[in-house]
Amino acid sequence: MGSADFEFFLEVPPLKPANKQILKAWTAAILWLIVIAFESTDLMSFASTSRFLYPILHWLTNVDAIRFLVWNFYIRKVGHFCGYFALSWLLFRAWRATLPGMSSLRWSGRWAAIAFVMTAFVASLDEWHQTYLPSRTGTIHDVVLDSTGALTAQLLLFLWLWFRANPPSMMRSA
Repeated sequence: MGSADFEFFLEVPPLKPANKQILKAWTAAILWLIVIAFESTDLMSFASTSRFLYPILHWLTNVDAIRFLVWNFYIRKVGHFCGYFALSWLLFRAWRATLPGMSSLRWSGRWAAIAFVMTAFVASLDEWHQTYLPSRTGTIHDVVLDSTGALTAQLLLFLWLWFRANPPSMMRSA
């Protein structure tokens, strides 16, 4: 097999712009799924993150150990909400690129519904996975919180895209 034959196997046709957009959108969503999977491990348990968060917050705010427990609880819950908000938004982008509707359509209930259901499914799997780790606790409350973040993302996307397409008039006639 000569070098010309080898070059044949390496030759990849360039992606069309639409396919590039799909690849970029799904790459971002998959990378975020990897972040969520990493956060679901023992390395990101309450005990593990407390080891570095407490010294930082104590230095910045002089928080005591008891108050830190409350702060850490809320920091983790905000992290849940924001993480799944971001996943829902990224999945919306990926499905919008993958399942284009009418060319002028910026928002579709289909894209939003698929993104929301996928995000809620990932949240359920994440919490289920955590029930098998001794340092983690998987709860339905976190699934609800994560799904609330996903739903909030879809509602804000709808409003943002709707207002971009229908800007309010600056001048109102009396």
